[in-house]
Amino acid sequence: MTRALSVVRRPAVKTALVADRITLDHEARNRRRLAMTSDGGLDFLLDLPRPIAIEDGDALALDDGRLVEVCAADEDLVEVTAGTPLRLAKIAWHLGNRHTPAEVAEEAIYVAPDHVLVEMVRGLGGATRTVRRPFRPEKGAYHGHDHG
Repeated sequence: MTRALSVVRRPAVKTALVADRITLDHEARNRRRLAMTSDGGLDFLLDLPRPIAIEDGDALALDDGRLVEVCAADEDLVEVTAGTPLRLAKIAWHLGNRHTPAEVAEEAIYVAPDHVLVEMVRGLGGATRTVRRPFRPEKGAYHGHDHG
C-alpha cells in the first residue's frame, strides 16, 4: 500500500506534484498512523514518525513522490460569543482551564460540541449556537515541546 511519510507545509507545496486532495476533520488532521482514502479514491496509509498537526492547505508526501493536498472538513462546532470583550476573555479563561481545544477569533471562540461546556458558557453570560465550519484550534504555547 502507498504510504504518506511526511507533511509538506502549505508554502512549500508544489502544485504540479499534487495528485489528489483529501478532506479531513480536525481529529484526522492530528493523527500519526491511519488508513486513508483521498477524495479521488486513492487508498494510502498515513505513516508519520510522530503525530503532527496537519493544516488546511498542507500536503501529504507519498512514498512515490506524489502529493495529496489536505483540505479541512466542515464539522459541527459550538460558536461562543459574549456581549463584551471582557466577558469573552473570562469565558476563554474557563475553557482554557478545562484544557478544551478552542479556535479563537476576534469576536467568537469555537469549540467541539459538549453540552457541559455549553451550560458553563451560558452560566458565565455567554451565548452559543451550533455552526458548521472547519475547526482550527490554537496549538498552545507549548506545542512541539518535548517532555522527555
